[in-house]
Amino acid sequence: MFRTDNTTSHSPHNTPRSRGATLLAVAAALALLTAGCTGSNDSAADDDPRAKTTLTLWHGWSAPAEVKAIEDNVKRFEDRHPNITVKTVKNMTDAKIQQALRAGGSQAPDVIASFTTDSVGKFCDTGALVDLGPFLKKAEIDAAKVFHQPLLDYTRFDGNQCALPLLNDAYGLYYNKDAFKKAGITAPPKTWSEFEQIAKKLTRHRGDGYEQLGFMPNYHGYETTSMHYAAQWSPTYFDANGKSNVAKDPAFAKMMTFQKRLVDSLGGFAKLEKYRNTFGDEWGAEHPFHTGRVAMQLDGEWRLGMAEDAGVDFEIGTAPLPVADELAADYGMGYLSGTIMGIAATSKKQNAAWELVKYMTTDTAAVVAFANGIRNIPSTVEALESPDLRFDPRFRTFVDIAKHPKSSTTPAQVDGGAYQVTFQDLGYRYESGKVKDLQAGLAETARQIDVDIEKQK
Repeated sequence: MFRTDNTTSHSPHNTPRSRGATLLAVAAALALLTAGCTGSNDSAADDDPRAKTTLTLWHGWSAPAEVKAIEDNVKRFEDRHPNITVKTVKNMTDAKIQQALRAGGSQAPDVIASFTTDSVGKFCDTGALVDLGPFLKKAEIDAAKVFHQPLLDYTRFDGNQCALPLLNDAYGLYYNKDAFKKAGITAPPKTWSEFEQIAKKLTRHRGDGYEQLGFMPNYHGYETTSMHYAAQWSPTYFDANGKSNVAKDPAFAKMMTFQKRLVDSLGGFAKLEKYRNTFGDEWGAEHPFHTGRVAMQLDGEWRLGMAEDAGVDFEIGTAPLPVADELAADYGMGYLSGTIMGIAATSKKQNAAWELVKYMTTDTAAVVAFANGIRNIPSTVEALESPDLRFDPRFRTFVDIAKHPKSSTTPAQVDGGAYQVTFQDLGYRYESGKVKDLQAGLAETARQIDVDIEKQK
C-alpha cells in the first residue's frame, strides 16, 4: 500500500497508515506533480544495459529488517548483473518521490518503489514514469499471465502500464478466538448479516462506553475505510465512459446503508467516536485489537505479525471479510493493494533500470525472497504458489484472498486518489448523520468526482 504504507513485520512501512489521511496527502502531492513538466520517455531508453553503470533506487522502507530485505534482493540482482551497481535510498516518502519526478535532473532516482497505488493514474497521465509496455513486449512477458487482474488495475491507466506490482497487500478479518469462545461463537461470519449479529454479541457496554466492542465500524477506525468495505459488494467505480458510478451502482448504497446500520446497532456514532478517541496508535502495541478492547478488526496481512510482536494474550483467528448476503458464493474475496515499481521518465539509464524492475517484479525467486523478508504477499501468480514461500498458517488466509478471482481494488484514475477522498468524505458525513438523503448524497458525490477528474484532463 502504501499504498499508502503497507507491511507485516511491522513498522508503518508499506502498510496503509490510515488510508483517509494518506489519500489526502497523496492528492496534495499529485497536484504538485501535475504542475511540473515531467519529461518524455521517447528518446531516453537508448542506454546499453550491458555497460557498466550505477542506478539509483528510491524506496520507502525504513525498518532495519525491511531495509535489509530489499538490499538483499538488490545484491542478488547485482550478482546477476555485475555491470550494474544499485544505490538504494531508504525512507523516501511519496511526497519526496513525486517532487523528485517533477523536478527531474541528476538528483532524481532512476527507479522508484512507491507505497501509494493511488498515484499511478497521475504517474501514467503526466508521463512521470515511463510506459513499461514496450519493455514487457521486448522481454516477451505477458503481464496478464504474470499478475492477477486487480494488480494490473492499480499499476496502469488508460492503456499505459507505467508501473508493475512489487508486493501485494490483502485485507481480511482478524478476530479474538478467546472472545469468540467465551461468547459461544464457533466460526467467523461469512455474510454481513451474520457479522452484525456476532459484532453485537461480542459487544459489552460499560456506562457510556464499552468493556469490549465487537467491531469498530466507523470510517475513522483505522482500515475501516469506505473503499475497503465496498470491495465486499463488488462495486464498479466508473462506467464505460469514465464517469463516476457511485450513484448508479447499487453496491455503494448497499454498503453505506449497512455500515450506518452497524454504527447505530453498536451504540451510535457519538458513543463509538468517544471510544475510538481512546484507542492506541495503529502501529503500536496498544492497538485496540492487541489489547482486547475490540474483538474483530478489518486489516491487512501485516497485522498478524504486529499483533504477535505485541505479545497478545489471546489466540488470533484470521478469515476473509464477510460479503453481501446476496454474494455469499463469492466469500473469500477481499480488497487488494500493494507496492508499485517504475522507471523515472527523466532517467537516462532506462534499459538498465528495466533490468532491475524486471528482476524485482517478475522473477519468482526474487519476489518470494522479498515477500519472505518483509512478510508481505507475493505479487506474481507463480510466487503465490511457490513452495519456498514461508508464512504462519494463519497468513494463508491473505494469500488465498490475493488469489481469489473476485478480489478487487480501486482503479487508477487521472486524479490519483482524489475521487476516493470525495467518496470517503460522503461516508464521514453519512455515518455521523449530517447527510440524511443517501441517494442525493451519492448523486452529488458522483458529480463532484466527474468535475474534479475533468479538471485534470
